[in-house]
Amino acid sequence: MHVETLTDANTNVPAHGISFREAVFVWAKIAALSFGGPAGQIAVMHRILVEQKKWIGETRFLHALNYCMLLPGPEAQQLAVYIGWLLHKTKGGLVAGTLFVLPGFVCIMILSWIYAAFGNVGLVQALFFGLKAAVLAIVLEAVVRIGRRSLKNNVMIGIAAFAFIAIFFYSVPFPIIVLGAGLLGYLGGRAGHPAFQTGGGHGKVGDTQVADADSALGESMPAHARPTVGWSLKIAAVFLVLWRGPVLALVLTLGPGNVFSHIAVFFSKMAVVTFGGAYAVLAYVAQEAVETYGWLKPGEMLDGLGMAETTPGPLIMVLQFVGFMGAFRDPGTLHPMVAGTLGGMLATWVTFTPCFLWIFLGAPYIETIRGNKALSAALATITAAVVGVVLNLAVWFALHVLFAEVDEVRWLGMKIEVPVPGSANIPSLILTLGAILAVFRFKIGMIPVLLACSALGILYYLVTGQVR
Repeated sequence: MHVETLTDANTNVPAHGISFREAVFVWAKIAALSFGGPAGQIAVMHRILVEQKKWIGETRFLHALNYCMLLPGPEAQQLAVYIGWLLHKTKGGLVAGTLFVLPGFVCIMILSWIYAAFGNVGLVQALFFGLKAAVLAIVLEAVVRIGRRSLKNNVMIGIAAFAFIAIFFYSVPFPIIVLGAGLLGYLGGRAGHPAFQTGGGHGKVGDTQVADADSALGESMPAHARPTVGWSLKIAAVFLVLWRGPVLALVLTLGPGNVFSHIAVFFSKMAVVTFGGAYAVLAYVAQEAVETYGWLKPGEMLDGLGMAETTPGPLIMVLQFVGFMGAFRDPGTLHPMVAGTLGGMLATWVTFTPCFLWIFLGAPYIETIRGNKALSAALATITAAVVGVVLNLAVWFALHVLFAEVDEVRWLGMKIEVPVPGSANIPSLILTLGAILAVFRFKIGMIPVLLACSALGILYYLVTGQVR
């Protein structure tokens, strides 16, 4: 197949007037700022693409987000692929999705080298200590931003609250919450209930929100977004080969018992079941990596998650660290660092390649239902439920960052995590409160807060010799 077929090599400026070169620069900027997990990353994209650049409107942005929330894998990266594809066809999606992952991939790889070579380096721990406080504030701010856009009435607020209670107190699986919310939204939209009406593209919803008609992309569907059977078959074949081809090749050449075959098969499986993001799959991955494969020691998964939480890119990049450590500890004839590097690259490839497949194959059909009120209501209701899920992640993160010990209490069928007061991490609590004040009260930007907190974390370590 010719490369031009997949990359749409036409370099002319499209009708919306956004040059591809400018888009590459903007996607690189978004990638560099994509801290704070999916909530923070989606907020960054909204701020730049909708509020500042006005490339895409509010309703269209949320429509794309709703679809990405349904998919396995990192929704923020898939949203970047979706919008990149809308703006500049396949090449736009490829560039946006790749750039979104690249900074995190490089950072996790470097940190994995340091971790494997030196273990828990005090200075690195101090950096994480400061960054975690900033990330917590940024995630909380992002929950507020997304909730303000999605929870437009009491019904949607109730759905978000119900989702939070279901997942936080009863550990209801994320896919069940998604399916339940989608069914409720579909029925409500089909019945014409006003609470499930998602609105059109006319008229601004808020002071900083952009109507679809006022955006560069506009309301109409771009010509390349129209679905065709031929295109669907072609793109599915190409990305299935790119994704599953290396897995099959490794199993056939190295054997099913080789560590690289294990990594390829295991993370390919994770790529289709990771609904709800990194946290939702973390327990299963940790159990398999520690008990079944012996790739990690108990507790090391949290070290990897700390790396992913405090570097740009999707939180699911923690799987790169797992793949690195798995191959590092079973290198065969290779040098452990070389094996670890290849293991990390392999885990990243089989995790993210299918993300492009889900978007390029499904997005054209999702674009055709933007005017379908019932389906749009289903997607919007799912987004409301996801607000509750993301809030659950923020609370979970706060409990485990600010307290060294968390007890599990069971009451009336609920599983409640309660922090042990005496285990409060006072320095982290003070730093987190300062970061929250900076973000919410003084409206200080993300990067200054991240830099200030990381510097304070390092300073605290140099003065006290401790990182708690």
